[in-house]
Amino acid sequence: MNVLAFDIETVPDVATGRRLYGLNGLSDRDVAEVMFSRRRQETGGNTEFLRHHLHRIVAIAVVLRTSEKLSVWALGEPDSPEADLLRRFFEGLDRFSPTLVSWNGNSFDLPVLHYRGLLHGISAPRYWETGDDDQSFRWNNYLNRYHQRHTDLMDVLAGYDQRAFAPLHDVATMLGFPGKLGISGADVWDRYLAGAIKAVRSYCETDVLNTYLIYLRYQLMRGHLTAQGYGDECKKVREVLTQEAEPHWQEFLRAWNS
Repeated sequence: MNVLAFDIETVPDVATGRRLYGLNGLSDRDVAEVMFSRRRQETGGNTEFLRHHLHRIVAIAVVLRTSEKLSVWALGEPDSPEADLLRRFFEGLDRFSPTLVSWNGNSFDLPVLHYRGLLHGISAPRYWETGDDDQSFRWNNYLNRYHQRHTDLMDVLAGYDQRAFAPLHDVATMLGFPGKLGISGADVWDRYLAGAIKAVRSYCETDVLNTYLIYLRYQLMRGHLTAQGYGDECKKVREVLTQEAEPHWQEFLRAWNS
């Protein structure tokens, strides 16, 4: 079975913000500030984190494990339009029919992908399959929260109880993996405004690799990997990273080995 771990990074959808709130003439930063302010008002000051339909995707990173190889990368190029990132992601699902793996994907990543796919008119028949055309998807598809074809590790490990949800960084660190390395999701908008999209993509890549490593440990716990098999898979990850010259991967390796 092919496995595709994924993670997205988002910024405020200022184009929609302008249309919704009549903010023509304001800069992107100012439009976003209005959006954050309205969100704080909605929640009584509890959060300014925008609702799902007001996020725009600027990076999608994946780990793809097939029987032949392991690869980790951010889709497209730093200047790729959002629609291109979405097409690449869903075309991968159509091609490989993988087990999708995420951290908080049910509550955040997938709903955002749904809204953005709707906006851009993205065709994703394999993702939306529920058994009408392929009977094997009737009892195991990407959309059902309790199916394994999409495994939201945060959801599953918490027993589907939000009171038991844990941050990716905490669980990765607990297991001896690097976790987040000097940047968090809260930094993405400022980094994006500063033109540091490459740093955002690198951050997304390290997040998805942490997710994949936790998935390997989960498979060990389930008995789907032996101790030897788990060790071999971790060794494979290290080998792949050793061949990468990008600084964030070298930092990841150093943190993993420390």
